[in-house]
Amino acid sequence: MNTTPRQQQFASDNLAGMCPSAAHWFNVANASGHVPAYGEDEWTQQVCARMRELFQTDCDVYFVFNGTAANSLALASLCQSYHSVICSDVAHIETDECGGPEFFSNGSKLLVAPSASGPHAGKLTPEAIEHLASKRRDLHFPKPKVISLTQSTELGTVYSVEEVRAISAMAKRHQLRLHMDGARFANAVAHLGCHPSDITWRSGVDVLCFGGTKNGLPIGEAVVFFDRRLSEDFAYRVKQAGQLASKMRFISAPWLGLINDDVWLDNARHANAMAQRLYQGLSALPLIELLGAPQANAVFAKLPSAVAADMRARGWRFYDFIADGGVRLMCAWDTEAATVDAFVSDMATCCTSAAG
Repeated sequence: MNTTPRQQQFASDNLAGMCPSAAHWFNVANASGHVPAYGEDEWTQQVCARMRELFQTDCDVYFVFNGTAANSLALASLCQSYHSVICSDVAHIETDECGGPEFFSNGSKLLVAPSASGPHAGKLTPEAIEHLASKRRDLHFPKPKVISLTQSTELGTVYSVEEVRAISAMAKRHQLRLHMDGARFANAVAHLGCHPSDITWRSGVDVLCFGGTKNGLPIGEAVVFFDRRLSEDFAYRVKQAGQLASKMRFISAPWLGLINDDVWLDNARHANAMAQRLYQGLSALPLIELLGAPQANAVFAKLPSAVAADMRARGWRFYDFIADGGVRLMCAWDTEAATVDAFVSDMATCCTSAAG
């Protein structure tokens, strides 16, 4: 049995390193000598300008170290302590950010809606939002203020342009702001084939947390305010939270490597394609129950415990993500077809062993 550690894995798209174009701009910034700190450098200014070109609007752009900070600080800018945020029960802000949104907003409550199932798994629906937004209006209950969408969702599904617009209409009906957790925003755009503005500000999104780390950056996420009035004093929030990088160019400059020549889309398309390849390979195997066709770069499956244990013994890493034996398999910008094929081959061997 091969127990050699694998060079590529399916546990998370965070495991991948820098893509070459991001590394190039990182090194260019490093070779630039002494430059102004705290975002006053030319690289940060260039990236902000390129972001405005990318989204075709005059947005405000800020950079932080990670997704938890991006989401937490963005939501804090939209909420007071007595407000609430409507989100899915599998949203990252609910399940995996250690109370960060509540902490940075000084106590804004998350109102959790059961997510849809089937092909819409993980999504908020207008009906669920309507229920939570109108459930209570008395002074003794935190006032709904924001809707938070995850694009793509934690269960790998993607909100269509029409779905975002429908949720935006519900937000306007209840005078709510619309936040988008876009840790895998690039994968969603790649799947939809739309312009990035179509599922953001043109559909009513007020602020986007644009993920770069999962798309080939070494570190860093961008917080993009399409409604610039909402970013007032956001720089102070970033500083107070310990998220203001003194050498900002090392976070911002690699973004040039993603935005220039649409590398961010190429990276996402490749990751999505590898997820499709993985899905097709696993679909031919016995004992494997696939939980919906992938829309972004994630494949979800139920494995017999013996098969999962055997695969891990062979050196493969992946997370138990859903109850009753479900696992999540993530493809990254650099996942190789040979890695996918090797995983499927080992899975076939493990299934044969378990069945026999």
